[in-house]
Amino acid sequence: MNEFWDRVLDFCVETTATVSDRLLEDFGKIQASQKEDGSLVTAADKWSDEQIRSAIAETFPEHGVLSEETVHIFPDNDWCWIIDPIDGTTNFTRGLPIWAISMGLFYKGNPVFGFVYVPPLKQAFHGYWYGDSGLSGYEGAYLNQQPIKTRIDDPSGSQLFNLCARSKAIFKQPFPCKTRMIGVASYNLLLVAAGVVIGGVEATPKIWDIAAVWTIIKAAGGEFVLLGDDAVFPLQVGRDYGDVSIPSLGISRAELISQFKPLVECVVQMI
Repeated sequence: MNEFWDRVLDFCVETTATVSDRLLEDFGKIQASQKEDGSLVTAADKWSDEQIRSAIAETFPEHGVLSEETVHIFPDNDWCWIIDPIDGTTNFTRGLPIWAISMGLFYKGNPVFGFVYVPPLKQAFHGYWYGDSGLSGYEGAYLNQQPIKTRIDDPSGSQLFNLCARSKAIFKQPFPCKTRMIGVASYNLLLVAAGVVIGGVEATPKIWDIAAVWTIIKAAGGEFVLLGDDAVFPLQVGRDYGDVSIPSLGISRAELISQFKPLVECVVQMI
């Protein structure tokens, strides 16, 4: 199985490197338009989406694809890539150097591998988490090929917790950590896996926002808590995930779920 995972990782590294060369040329120089859901899209998003989907079709023709910019219906394939060609389009258009290319690989509807590349920072995250899939192979989470782990610290005024722009209602109550707002769903949560922050919350992410980071956080020793009432995984064949928000909490260790989940569940009311 590791031969397959080597192929998957090499593909992600090579594809995102090629795509990011062009994206860095457009970084901070391109205008965005607004989609029906209020999010932004640029010609660079669409170009990146096309390039990644074409590369998947050439290298893994038996795999399906679900993407933010094109296909939102989960396909009837054992293997499916879920991609976000530019996560953080607002940052990308304004010249803020935090945006990412996100690629999650699912097996029978469940996330098993994640890869996220942040071109301006030259940071590449990846991780493996097999759960009950029956798959095996490499384990753990990595940043630039070096193992990463979540923090073991207890919450305090010296620890950090990431919020998203739609989770500000959390400020209506005392909060046990300092807070930060990154503006990129994937990177917001990846900082949990990297041990930079204790936790992070996203109020209205779509499946392409969390497809890769779910696996990486779990692989790094953390927990990924879905705040909605409905189970998300396995994804359902034929379902349109374009309008499905998946409020999520990434946390450094299971023992902290009972403390932080009640503090962030207010974000569900915003959906």
